[in-house]
Amino acid sequence: MEATEAVLAERPALVYYRVLFGPPHHQVLKDHLLALLRLRDPRDRSLGVKTPHRGMVENTATAPERFFCSSEQMAVVPIPSLTSHEGFDSGVLLGADAAARLLDHGRQAYAAKMINSNGFGGCLW
Repeated sequence: MEATEAVLAERPALVYYRVLFGPPHHQVLKDHLLALLRLRDPRDRSLGVKTPHRGMVENTATAPERFFCSSEQMAVVPIPSLTSHEGFDSGVLLGADAAARLLDHGRQAYAAKMINSNGFGGCLW
């Protein structure tokens, strides 16, 4: 986040897009977003309308699900479509080192859900 703020401060004509899927929850992200507003006033048109662009998908229930698929040897991580704002029709194939780390991430997320489950039997949806 600090790197983003630094680059935007150094290059005021740089076109910048930020889309959130749901509102920010953590204070560090909220502070970052406020810092971006101080750097680039959305009402300032001195460089045209091209910079910055901010948005939020508020109803994440209708947005495509985000997920990954991993084994110890390989992982596939879907990425946003290059042609549609709602599609996830492409992916990145990761090798064994990254796949093992991603698999560990999934195990930790599942374990955290088991500890913090809210009556859903520990299912990670």
